Amino acid sequence: MTTRAFNPEGYQGLCCNLIHLYVLHHACRQATFGLQIIEEVARLGYKLSPGTMYPLLDSLEKKGLLRSSEERTGGTTRRIYRATAAGRSAYASARAHVDGLLAAIQAGERKGRGNQSKKRGQ
Repeated sequence: MTTRAFNPEGYQGLCCNLIHLYVLHHACRQATFGLQIIEEVARLGYKLSPGTMYPLLDSLEKKGLLRSSEERTGGTTRRIYRATAAGRSAYASARAHVDGLLAAIQAGERKGRGNQSKKRGQ
């Protein structure tokens, strides 16, 4: 996975599992398909190829977090993905953990800035 906004050499893996979480988030909100998610994450600054997205969707389906079906629209057949009950539960749990981690990071940053201000004011 490469990103447009965040691409320091060797650090791409920091966001990888968050993309899995984003896919689950999206599938919990509405039925979706691979290209739609690729386009959405592109708007967020991430570049995902079909060679990354479709194995990710397949892996989430094999874990029972998504289910898919083929739907025909006009002349196009798409594989549509929806979150399962297990997927919605896994998403809610993971989201709570990520929210907690981000809150801890933000609290640590605020605390760090406070200590820097005190040192400058001495």
